[in-house]
Amino acid sequence: MKKLNCIIIDDDEIDRLTVISYAKRFSNLNILGSYELAEDALEIIEREKVDILFLDIDMPGLNGLELRKKTLNVPICVYITAHTEHAVESFELETLDFIVKPIKFDRFAQTMSRIEEFMEIKHKAQLFEASIGGDTIYIKEGHEQTKVKLHDILYLEALKDYTLIVTNQKRHCVLSSIGTLLKENHFQSFIRIHRSFAVQKQFIQKINSQEILLNNNILIPVGRSYKDNLNFIL
Repeated sequence: MKKLNCIIIDDDEIDRLTVISYAKRFSNLNILGSYELAEDALEIIEREKVDILFLDIDMPGLNGLELRKKTLNVPICVYITAHTEHAVESFELETLDFIVKPIKFDRFAQTMSRIEEFMEIKHKAQLFEASIGGDTIYIKEGHEQTKVKLHDILYLEALKDYTLIVTNQKRHCVLSSIGTLLKENHFQSFIRIHRSFAVQKQFIQKINSQEILLNNNILIPVGRSYKDNLNFIL
């Protein structure tokens, strides 16, 4: 895995030094800087390519949530804080993980595993290529292209800016929102039944107002604002 540039921001010196010591144990992390105040980090974030923010929330001046709103171009944000009441709000700002203080190394290592998994998915998804002709798409993963027949796709699942393309054999992740995919001609047979899901009619076994059962016994929820789309299925 390539080196990831990170920045550590925490007004508590002991907590800041703890995160620095943990980060130094991972050879794929490159610490660009550590800061007591969020304002001091803005310049380097604008100047350098930053991959990860390790952020406290409750800080004087610009707090961690406000900083994240200004730096959504940084792909990964991890909050390390004693204030659990901010957890819900933090995940609305594209947060990958939320660690509650006092931070332990084992918990930091779990976060690093999540970061590595996220970056691997992101890398593979960026290599997505689709063919326009016929009933087949080609998904490029690494140096290989996987041929996926459209009629083998059970459903699509939204994952932020990505979409999971799910077949009986495998789950593929592509860098495209589910809304964008559904606008393409070769996904016109899919019916959106939830903010996060779209299905193909031929795989539906049972339907009720809350969920759909697919042939492989997978339950897919029906979103309240998408119930009218069931008329295209019935």
